Amino acid sequence: MNLRPDRVEAAFSQAVEQPSLEAREAFLQKFCGEDEALLGRLRELLRAYDGADEFLEQAPVVDRAASQEDPEVAAEFARLKPEEAGDRIGPYKLLEQIGEGGFGVVWVAEQERPVRRRVALKIIKLGMDTKDVIARFEQERQALAMMEHPNIARVLDAGATQFGRPFFAMELVRGIKITDYCDQANLPTSERLKLFIQVCHAVQHAHQKGIIHRDIKPSNILVTLHDGVPVPKVIDFGIAKATEGRLTDATVYTQLHQFIGTPAYMSPEQAERSGLDIDTRSDIYSLGVLLYELLTGKTPFDAKELIESGLEAMRHTIREKEPQRPSTKLSTMLDADLIEVAKCHGAEPPRLVHLIRGDLDWIVMKALEKDRTRRYETANGLGMDIQRHLADEPVLARPASQLYRFQRMVRRNKLAFAAGAAVAAALVIGLTASVWEAVRAAHEARRAKDQAVRAVAAEKRTSAVLVDLRAAAPAFAEQARTLAAKEQFDAAIVKLDYALKLRPDSAEYLLAKADLLQCQLRLAEAAAAYRAVLVLAPNDARAKT
Repeated sequence: MNLRPDRVEAAFSQAVEQPSLEAREAFLQKFCGEDEALLGRLRELLRAYDGADEFLEQAPVVDRAASQEDPEVAAEFARLKPEEAGDRIGPYKLLEQIGEGGFGVVWVAEQERPVRRRVALKIIKLGMDTKDVIARFEQERQALAMMEHPNIARVLDAGATQFGRPFFAMELVRGIKITDYCDQANLPTSERLKLFIQVCHAVQHAHQKGIIHRDIKPSNILVTLHDGVPVPKVIDFGIAKATEGRLTDATVYTQLHQFIGTPAYMSPEQAERSGLDIDTRSDIYSLGVLLYELLTGKTPFDAKELIESGLEAMRHTIREKEPQRPSTKLSTMLDADLIEVAKCHGAEPPRLVHLIRGDLDWIVMKALEKDRTRRYETANGLGMDIQRHLADEPVLARPASQLYRFQRMVRRNKLAFAAGAAVAAALVIGLTASVWEAVRAAHEARRAKDQAVRAVAAEKRTSAVLVDLRAAAPAFAEQARTLAAKEQFDAAIVKLDYALKLRPDSAEYLLAKADLLQCQLRLAEAAAAYRAVLVLAPNDARAKT
């Protein structure tokens, strides 16, 4: 048996938040397991809380036939009879029950006059028409009636049933939880942030009217489609609190140690036992939890673990324990869980972690500060910082360094920086080309100069060699005369050719060759040689003969 008061209280506070009796029973079975004593105690508390069940169990059985004859009995029977589909309350015909809270039941109703339309009709629950519950019910109606915002469900009418139980009619929001919508539509991170900004604007509007929601969570923010465009609607101001004066003449207060809100989304000051007053910054914390869940698919602290830890441990966790950053939460997930979350964002896991790390980490953690003086001062402040992130501007949540500001400026002005970079690149390329051409021209000039110097040196060396070789020409001519004296004419002609190569301007060597050719009767060659002699020495008489 485990009937620790804190565990019973934590389970009870979670049970009354369930949307239907079936969901409540499923929660009880899962939470209690085989602990029949705990299950019985919780059921007993819930019956007392619901009131109507216990009252009806103790009420005498009424004979319907007799009731028709006794007006007082008939009236009592009608008063105790719960609403059913088809019943009429004023100008409204009940169609179907769509929700049930701690003290009210919500129906889809058909308004028949003065206009025909469908509305959400919230009626105080049978047996819950005590003074404090009626005061809180009236508070919700007054809170909603004070607000006129496209992202807040509007109050259309209010009144009481013929048996005195209050009701009010409000805009019918046909939508699903914001987290479910984002996941089912596989919305990318940027689109989730745009929806969240609208929620911030709605909460800011409530704050400006002096209303703190105090129970911001996905089930209280429904997304509906208007002409295919998703529009978030904030609902259920059932535990709202006025910051300026009283909402009604009735006394509305929260009893000591009573939790108002849902633990996973509750601010540290809501979990406190002290007399610290709750202000609008409590909603900022809850918005931070919602943003955390939109980004990671998880709340900073697991709701089930909070409940199972007991009331004191739950309070300690909410007040003292620092949550992981969203990007760290993603990075430490099991691979299968991370893949599933990334799929819901329409991104690859590494890309999702990269998108969230940095600005979004800072924004979320600022909203989740334990010290409320360090949070964003307003819901608009939170929304505007997210808008800065989307516009690639520096966010206020992050300590600004010069490098960070420059990086954001570059991202924000991509086209301008790209154009500037292109111009700078063109200038650099042009300057590089000019410098290269100048260097290449200077190199070519140096190379040409070196070649000219080498050519002059080579010419000098060649001239010197030629001088030396020409000095050898007489020796070849002398050898030719010696060979000719021995009638070795062919060898002599070869030696004269050597001498002519060294001294091609020597008419004497050419005439000697012509004579040797003539001696060998090589007359044509001899004649050509004689003509060449005349070119070199036109007045040479021997060549003429």
